[in-house]
Amino acid sequence: MELGISMFGDNHYDKNGKPLSTGERLKELIEEIKLMDEVGLDFFGIGEHHRPDYAVSVPEIVLAAAASVTKNIKLGSAVNVLSSSDPVRVYQSFATIDLLTDGRAELVAGRGSFIESFPLYGYNLEDYDALFEEKLDLLVKINQQNPITWKGKFRPELRDQPVLPRAVNNHLRIWVAVGGTPESVVRAAKHGLPVIFAIIGGDPAQFVPLFDYYKKAWIHFGNDINKLQAGVHMHAFFGENSNQVSDEYYPVYSSQMTRIGSTRGWPRYQRSQYDTGRGKNGHLIIGDVNEAVEKILYLQEIFGLTRFSAHMDVGGPSHQSLMKSIEIFGNKIAPKVKEALKK
Repeated sequence: MELGISMFGDNHYDKNGKPLSTGERLKELIEEIKLMDEVGLDFFGIGEHHRPDYAVSVPEIVLAAAASVTKNIKLGSAVNVLSSSDPVRVYQSFATIDLLTDGRAELVAGRGSFIESFPLYGYNLEDYDALFEEKLDLLVKINQQNPITWKGKFRPELRDQPVLPRAVNNHLRIWVAVGGTPESVVRAAKHGLPVIFAIIGGDPAQFVPLFDYYKKAWIHFGNDINKLQAGVHMHAFFGENSNQVSDEYYPVYSSQMTRIGSTRGWPRYQRSQYDTGRGKNGHLIIGDVNEAVEKILYLQEIFGLTRFSAHMDVGGPSHQSLMKSIEIFGNKIAPKVKEALKK
């Protein structure tokens, strides 16, 4: 099982709730990715957002910068909002990163949980599902065919058109991020693509039927079961002392959840939600080494994961605390998980 980190580039906030320098957060991100590589984590993913609370709107640029300071770690998105992007340009950008890194790039395509990119790039939100369906189809075909001939509804057609450059070995690793709908897993299985489930609420065990459904769909569409890959993305933060890291991180985490919730009609985030989420059957992995190892192994047991992604910067915790969390994950948690999985 691969172990890695995803981030959205959450901005830091001052005491008045105002976001601090985006430029500084971007520079910190590069240092954090460099440390992930040094401690031996398998992959890093950065999300695409178009909101003041996040520093990253173009994952490809952050990943290109990270390419110059890393040697082994896979570099990808988490996610690219494919519905409001041009699959041709997205493929070209990630193929370029793949070439710069000798094959370490990967792309995670998703519909996104925010809608700002639709009006920004001139798309109609009523076409939310149709846009993703069509653009994923085009992206997959670009990855398989060159030159390409293709025709759809939302983009001008392509006629025997080369798409350059090509990824290493003429193949780019593409994942699909899903939130929890059967339609999403069927779509991924139909295209023969691995999935990453975003588990950001409730009991993770509730996702077991969806994992099983994905496996059945994978086989139904004639894919090799030995090549099936599935992962989870969960909010996480690590420290030496469980109670200390929990108490220190709660104000940061709850502030972000309340900020996001206020735009969606949710009530203010409560400590009881946080504490429940940190329990064995909760969706948060926030605590010390032993707690993290136990919970990751539990998730691997119930899902049969090939990838676990610790989403680590919710709310914009300090750079110092993020570096410490990354160090603990890479040097202490990941080795224990991998050793246990060998038994």
